[in-house]
Amino acid sequence: MRIKNFKIRIILPAVLVVVVLTAVLAAYSSTKFLNYCDVLINERIDANTRALHYFIENCRANSKAAATSMACNPKAVNAIKSLNREQILEIFIPTQDLYQISYYTVTDGHGVVLARTQAPEDFGDSVLSQPIVQQALAGQDHTCFESSSTAKVSICTGVPVYDTEGTLIGTISAGVRYDTDDLVDWMKQQFNSDITVFFGDTRAATTVTDTQGKRITGSQMPPHIAKVVLEGKQEFYGDVKMFGLSYKALYMPLINSNGEVFGVIFFGFPMTELKWRAESLIWNTSIISVIGVVFSIVVLYWAVSAISAPLNKLSREMSKMEAGRLSVVISPGNDDEIGHAGQGLQRVADTLLRLINDISITIAEHEKGNTDYRLDVSHFQGKYRLLADHIATLSSRGMEDQLTKLPNRRSFDNRLQLEWSRSVREKVSLSVLMLDLDHFKIYNDTYGHLQGDVALRMIANVLRSTIKRGYDFAARWGGEEFVILLPGTDSAGAMKVAESIRATAENMDISHLNDGHTEKITVSIGVCTLIPSSGDTVENLVARADKALYRAKETGRNSVCQYSDQDCPD
Repeated sequence: MRIKNFKIRIILPAVLVVVVLTAVLAAYSSTKFLNYCDVLINERIDANTRALHYFIENCRANSKAAATSMACNPKAVNAIKSLNREQILEIFIPTQDLYQISYYTVTDGHGVVLARTQAPEDFGDSVLSQPIVQQALAGQDHTCFESSSTAKVSICTGVPVYDTEGTLIGTISAGVRYDTDDLVDWMKQQFNSDITVFFGDTRAATTVTDTQGKRITGSQMPPHIAKVVLEGKQEFYGDVKMFGLSYKALYMPLINSNGEVFGVIFFGFPMTELKWRAESLIWNTSIISVIGVVFSIVVLYWAVSAISAPLNKLSREMSKMEAGRLSVVISPGNDDEIGHAGQGLQRVADTLLRLINDISITIAEHEKGNTDYRLDVSHFQGKYRLLADHIATLSSRGMEDQLTKLPNRRSFDNRLQLEWSRSVREKVSLSVLMLDLDHFKIYNDTYGHLQGDVALRMIANVLRSTIKRGYDFAARWGGEEFVILLPGTDSAGAMKVAESIRATAENMDISHLNDGHTEKITVSIGVCTLIPSSGDTVENLVARADKALYRAKETGRNSVCQYSDQDCPD
């Protein structure tokens, strides 16, 4: 009799296969299962190792963000300039949780500590010997692993601090400590593995405990591992035994600014208990396999019936994606073709969603005035990477003047709104400089527009070289006009910057035949400074700087004019 039922045609031969495979499984289950456990553990260690590297990189980013942000904070700069230790601590301590760092160290321009948030009572000593302080006093940002009097093992960033006149007045160091019980406990919870931080070859902080539950600190690293990690400056990954336990372990060296290994992070997964559980599970698996033959017909019948379920679900999720709903969660299903298709579709949806979110963030940051923000294309690959590159390029061009490579008018308007809001909130001065090339129309008519473009680019370079602070902002306003934004700068400082720009432009000696007389390209600059109040507007600030510019033109050009109600009435 011919069997026509689809399910029975699958189930009958499948039952015979299950019976045969059960016998084979009993013979080889031990070796195969232990090998599988090893693979599983290695995959888990690899994943946690990548997570550990990411955590360290995140600490680097946090320390750099904390140091650079505070170096741009006008209140922090003023506190450092005035050597006001109490005010420094009052400003810096509340930001530690914000940036997820452990401490700040602030020095004067000679490398003498003004304040430490980690040990407020400890100050007045020189840390000039620390490489990050040396680099910062040389005007350079620097991030590395370091050891200090208050932290045996930490990752730290040092940055220079400039006042509103561009004078270096001190340094800020921000760091994350690794040699604390709190941090290793937190890392153990995140990675579900034992963590140890070594200072040299000695345990400074660890989650490994003895039989009484006491942390095993102060003990030494195994000599053969210390030779590889400390002397060879290489990671050690493999099986180790210590304190009666077997571990799959990673030892990662921490290298300071001098290229020396001064610390090590240990990441270990205990194997002893897992091996015991695996052996017990082998016997249970053999018994369950025999029992499973009895239920195989029911299970296989259910499996065949259930094939359509994941296919239907996958189809529904694909319909949602087609409708533009990319934030879907697609069940991976089993480890089969359907499951692989679901996983692939999930990766496509996640990649597209990440790209859309990154584009949205980029647009939002630009609209807020953060024109330095760029779309991060590093986590995209293939066609997605090419698309992200194109979007990043278009985004950058949309905020940049293509001739001078300075930010454009739109970029300036966004930044002005941001700095205006900050000045209103912090009650600090805000200065705007409007700059115009003198007799530039005659210059274009005489030498041609190509040579005029060269002159505009040269003036743009003057602005780049004159403006030193990271939060000052220069842009092309349009035509031969430029605009400079100086946050936290009073009128005297703004006039000093304007005069420096004017003199530098004049000293470039760009020849200009004007009315039959050989002269040179010069610039006129209008300056307006105010501390925004309820009666002021952004438009008034720019308009007043523009009126001061016209006043500079009327008084003979090649000059700087500061706005006043008498000279430039509204």
